[in-house]
Amino acid sequence: MATFRAPTLFLLRKTATNWRLRVYLGLRCATRGRHLLQHSSLGRAKYSSVASDYPSLAPKVERGGSKVFKNADLAVADLKSGSTILSSGFGLCGVAETLILAIRRRGSDNLHSLTAVSNNAGIPGKGGLALLAEAGQINRLILSYLGNNKDLEKKYLNGDIAVELCPQGTIAERLRAGGAGIPAFFTPTGAHTFIQEGKIPVRLDPSGKVLEYGRRRETREFNGKNYLMETALNGDVGILRAWKADEAGNCVFRQVYTTKSFAPVVAKAATLTIVEAENIVPIGSLDPNDIDLPGIFVDRIVPATEEKHIEIKKLRSANGETPAKSNDAAVVQRNRIARRAAKEFKQGYYVNLGVGIPTLAPSFLPEGVKVWIQSENGILGMGPYPTEEELDP
Repeated sequence: MATFRAPTLFLLRKTATNWRLRVYLGLRCATRGRHLLQHSSLGRAKYSSVASDYPSLAPKVERGGSKVFKNADLAVADLKSGSTILSSGFGLCGVAETLILAIRRRGSDNLHSLTAVSNNAGIPGKGGLALLAEAGQINRLILSYLGNNKDLEKKYLNGDIAVELCPQGTIAERLRAGGAGIPAFFTPTGAHTFIQEGKIPVRLDPSGKVLEYGRRRETREFNGKNYLMETALNGDVGILRAWKADEAGNCVFRQVYTTKSFAPVVAKAATLTIVEAENIVPIGSLDPNDIDLPGIFVDRIVPATEEKHIEIKKLRSANGETPAKSNDAAVVQRNRIARRAAKEFKQGYYVNLGVGIPTLAPSFLPEGVKVWIQSENGILGMGPYPTEEELDP
């Protein structure tokens, strides 16, 4: 068995067992491959030592040349049917709209049977993975929620698409684990629910009969508490949007926590990562302290040409007035639920608010009660609705 030695300087490609070898220092290595860890996730991150039973469908990663492509169509021209696509973003924030539309232009005859992994699937006719689902290019979705996507719900109920639901924090950690070369981990989320038992339907037939259920989770007890084992998520291709990227692929996501939450883990868990950037700048233009994603995780860069969309736009007027309150029965019921939830807030609490009704609760805080508010997507210091001029997509 041939071996080699080198001095002690090396560059880590990824944490844990997942790396890009540039110079191997002080490590005795065999040239014959050995399966270090076995798992059955969807794909394998680039340069991972974690073996996969599934052949990679990722395009070839070219080294040494320019990472910058003239447009998104060229960057997705070699994507293969059956690939697993990891898509960053929360709602429509941070979604790679330019790349998604380029994939859709490939057409369902040319590019199909895709598995897509994301927090959610966007909005039909407006943005996100919903555009690829509408085009019939996606066969399976792994999401944390469907949202108000009625078209996707109909496709799922008619058996046109498989939907695997995964808790939001779990899907983020599965992606992070995939990029770090960690095949599985234990989490308390979903314990004693249908997730643990594998009873959530993934695929139906047109009559409503369940063709496929979710995977039953292995469980273990730690310190008297039940935990589920979740496996890592990897993909063939990762797509994300950045505010700035230099020609080496170093990315800045502005001060938007929604973009920073999923984009880095998507980039690290994919075999090939494509970034669409609103601004492509020369190498050396970015302050190293401002870089959110190092270029070593980025393989292709394209200019972002599609405008960003806002899922729900709600404004206040320039004089500070918000739209008149509705007496609609649904609105009254929502406010009633929020008012009751607000009674649970105690002095000094840190409160994490999910999307929707939870964000209304602070409006009904009792006089004199001070709490710290954090939204589900990581935004701190929420205030009044913006004016048209203050709107920031």
